[in-house]
Amino acid sequence: MSEPVSGPHDTAAGTGRRAVVVGAGLAGLLAAAALRDHAEVTVVERDALPEGPEARKGVPQARHAHLLWSGGARAMEELLPGVTEAWLAAGARRIPLPTGLVSLSAQGWVRRWPEMQFMIACSRDLLESVVRARLLAGPRVSVLERTEILGLTGDASRVTGVRVRMADGEERLLPADLVVDAAGRGSRGTAWLDAMGVPPAPMEEVDSGLVYASRIFRAPEGTEEYPVVNVQPNAEDPVPAQSATLVPVEGGRWLVTLSGTRGGQPTAKAEEFVEFARNVRHPVVGELISAAEPLTDVVVTRSTINRRRYFEKVSRWPDGFVAIGDAVATYNPIYGHGMSVAAQGALGLREKVAEHGITAPGLARRIQRAVAVPVTLAWELATGTDIRYPEAIGKRPNAVQRLFGLYVQRLMRTAVGRPLVFRAFLGVITLSAPAAALVRPEVVLAVLRGPVKDPLTGPPLTDREREIVPGAAR
Repeated sequence: MSEPVSGPHDTAAGTGRRAVVVGAGLAGLLAAAALRDHAEVTVVERDALPEGPEARKGVPQARHAHLLWSGGARAMEELLPGVTEAWLAAGARRIPLPTGLVSLSAQGWVRRWPEMQFMIACSRDLLESVVRARLLAGPRVSVLERTEILGLTGDASRVTGVRVRMADGEERLLPADLVVDAAGRGSRGTAWLDAMGVPPAPMEEVDSGLVYASRIFRAPEGTEEYPVVNVQPNAEDPVPAQSATLVPVEGGRWLVTLSGTRGGQPTAKAEEFVEFARNVRHPVVGELISAAEPLTDVVVTRSTINRRRYFEKVSRWPDGFVAIGDAVATYNPIYGHGMSVAAQGALGLREKVAEHGITAPGLARRIQRAVAVPVTLAWELATGTDIRYPEAIGKRPNAVQRLFGLYVQRLMRTAVGRPLVFRAFLGVITLSAPAAALVRPEVVLAVLRGPVKDPLTGPPLTDREREIVPGAAR
């Protein structure tokens, strides 16, 4: 009997198709979910995976605030139906935006209008553990823990699998019709491809010199429905950019993340944490945590460079290999786009495999181009702001980009006082709408007219929210 022919309607059952996903972080788990209907999927992970929502060595950034915007949550729900309910059952919150947000943007305080988008608020550990449990409860996906990738097999025209070293030291070959690099910031994918003679991908970096410091506090009694509170920097101010963000997470806790660029970075000193939060553009976060009980030490991260590899531009991209998530691009975490971009990239992966079949010639290039779509939007949003901070390092914007930047500044000033414009802006920021939404005729007209409401003079906390937290700034 001849081997089944690959095609758009292949499913894993009976085809003998195999896929290997490198990395069991969020991007890898979502990639496995995208492929499980078309192949038997093996996820290769160098760490030992925890049973529940616990920290692991390979995800040090998990200790900082993570925002899962609605654009990413919807993509994950498509890949793993029911995952949103599972998050909420495990203690996460679905926070309506901007209703559940108290935020000082670069252009002023955001009004808490009725829901336009939403976010999922919880720890990164909980998000990932629920996705992992839901994925591995089903068929066709297995995980090799404590297993190291040694390199790719195949040649510059087609990748055919990976070489691995197992936990017991045994070396094995894992053949695959498709290998997905979801190994994150530490990916060695470019080195593997270089060893096979694949031309290098163009790369771009923008470094604002940002440092992050985070600490978890016990939330005061009665704050179960407390909003996310955030104070953002203004790139127009000729001073280091500093921010403070308070995210309610599961277990009656507040996860607070501070950030600062060169000359204004936070430190790991616990005694300086609250004071730093008080000294950003508005003291609200510092005041909220001034009497709260700290539950952890301060954790600092300095690796926050925006870095993008343009794999979709490589002229001779090999069949059988795809990169996704942070293996393609990493962003300043302040914008909260990494998880959502990974989810939308995985959705693009699933759509291209379903359309063309997992062994179709040119499939990998099609997937890489699909992955680049959400990457490009997040990249422009992050670097368009970061390059404007004092002492930022990277390619300066051209005349067209500067002109668009001026338009966006006016749009943001208008958005804090005109709901139509804020809805368009929030749709783009949450990766729920393309950047083109910002230049729809009705939006442009509203931006030209300007805001219809005067700026707020202070944080829009309710009386009840002020009462239950002593020291809440007014």
